[in-house]
Amino acid sequence: MYSPAMSSPFGRVGAMANAYRQVGVETGVEAASPHRLIAMLFDGYMESIASARGAMRNGQIEAKGRAISRAARIVEEGLKSALNLTEGGQLAQDLRALYDYLTMRLTQANLRNDEKILDECQRLMEPLRDAWREIGQRAPALAN
Repeated sequence: MYSPAMSSPFGRVGAMANAYRQVGVETGVEAASPHRLIAMLFDGYMESIASARGAMRNGQIEAKGRAISRAARIVEEGLKSALNLTEGGQLAQDLRALYDYLTMRLTQANLRNDEKILDECQRLMEPLRDAWREIGQRAPALAN
């Protein structure tokens, strides 16, 4: 079991759990490892992008806005806020720059009603999500 005060190069466990709760998902957060919390954020982001795409295609402006807003909050309040810029080195700096870019592009996708930008945002996050899953498969103790 992890203590909320524990820290990793990517952030404090308690901060990650709180960030995840703030973006609207509570199921399994209390018992999740730091690795699992980040995996849940990646999954929530991808689900939000898919929801936004569907709403965009159906002309559901309000639903599109909510889904894009949720994706942006996951990036800003979840993934980005969980970074430990002091201990994470260049990797944390690079992730922060990517998350800043994604937030900007999600805003543009919403304003322009542009599905291609949503596609770009998904493509940029997929390698991170896949790598994170791979880490969990190679080091199962992290994922529990």
